[in-house]
Amino acid sequence: MPTQPPPLAGTTTGPTALRPLLDTVLTALHDGARRRDGPLPAGGPDTVTPRTRTATHPLLPEHGTGPHHALRTLITALTEGAADPAEPLCTAHLHTPPLALAAAADLAASALNPSMDSWDQAPAASTLEADTTATLAAQIYPHQPDPDALITTGGTEANQLALLLARERNGPIQTICAANAHHSITRAAWLLGLPTPTVLPAPHGVMDLTALDKALTTLQPPLLVTATAGTTDTGHIDPLTDIADLCATHGAELHIDAAYGGPLLFSPTHRNKLHGLDRAHSVTLDLHKLGWQPAPAGILAVPHRHHLHPLHHQAPYLNAHDDTEAGLPDLLGRSLRTTRRPDALKIAVTLQALGRTGLADLVDRTLATAHHLADLITKTPGLDLHDRPTISTVLFRPTGADDHTVATIRRTLLNRGHAVLGRAHADHRLWLKATLLNPHTTPDHLRTLLDLVHRLAHETPEGNTPR
Repeated sequence: MPTQPPPLAGTTTGPTALRPLLDTVLTALHDGARRRDGPLPAGGPDTVTPRTRTATHPLLPEHGTGPHHALRTLITALTEGAADPAEPLCTAHLHTPPLALAAAADLAASALNPSMDSWDQAPAASTLEADTTATLAAQIYPHQPDPDALITTGGTEANQLALLLARERNGPIQTICAANAHHSITRAAWLLGLPTPTVLPAPHGVMDLTALDKALTTLQPPLLVTATAGTTDTGHIDPLTDIADLCATHGAELHIDAAYGGPLLFSPTHRNKLHGLDRAHSVTLDLHKLGWQPAPAGILAVPHRHHLHPLHHQAPYLNAHDDTEAGLPDLLGRSLRTTRRPDALKIAVTLQALGRTGLADLVDRTLATAHHLADLITKTPGLDLHDRPTISTVLFRPTGADDHTVATIRRTLLNRGHAVLGRAHADHRLWLKATLLNPHTTPDHLRTLLDLVHRLAHETPEGNTPR
């Protein structure tokens, strides 16, 4: 008798096949995290790489090991070797710990596997995506009658689309950004064959308005200003209203990269920091940053639905004219990608499950934690705070330390598996960067983090410290 092929995840039989597999997966996640016992594995690449390869070898055996063995082996190894953003001392990057409910929704998306490039592959998913993007666009442009948004892989793709749409509206547009802008702005201009962006100074971490006025006065139109609401290094927010006023005066377009800061809109306490956001021609938002979604969960929003028309594309096997005329929705204009996952599902589940108040609570808790860390730093002798946090990024360093010492402290924490801190240059110095995104972080966690840094500041140089 021929061997039956492995079971599938869909139809009415899929859940039955998935249940025992999920039990194995969850056990492996637990066991791997227990083995790691911290925010990341100790030992650095020289230890983690060979251990992972030993545990997972061979990846393609002559005869398969079976689903439970493969799931248990590889997921345990991956988890043991993970930098886990759900661990409170994992604070380096805009790398959020995803909500359990969002991860559960992502399982359903994987099991159903709709492809978001034609309606006949995603009947309900296309409706859910349209409603989810319209809902998010309305948060950004509350006074517009028909705002819309696209699901992207993140801020980089969203920024690229923003520059593409500006080019299609205006021709070869000159981009103006500040030194605090995300690197994807410059890369997008290169990718699209646009002039190299004019980069303005960003004293105190935000765009220089005098320099912007001068650039708008002297550069030849068409011009696109890209402002930032939540910079990667410090979390600063450019003066959005003043920038929008200057753009209006000079007839320039405005794109705002709010990949980090955009979810402040959910908080009545903090949304005023984004005043002027709705005046942009396009806005980037990342819900896999301050939105607690598994990546990817990016958004590009526009104030008018017709701004997305340049993305229309026709492929007869996906959106034939007669199918569209017969009422089947045309999805190809919703992305430059063809095959796409239904990433709107996890976002929609989160929006509905938590509502405005639940999302606001997560935002408020996270920002309050960042301010508490700043308070602890100012009260701790031997540590210097760069600035009060604008969102949830806190820069600090040992008093009197040189840049080499700061870098060494960070790498030592990584090599020991004790903590994951980022690094950022500000005021011509290197700082340790804590990007706080975990709403479960407690004051005790923060004190532990500072104690680790403080002790290392008084130890011997890198390579001579005891494990």
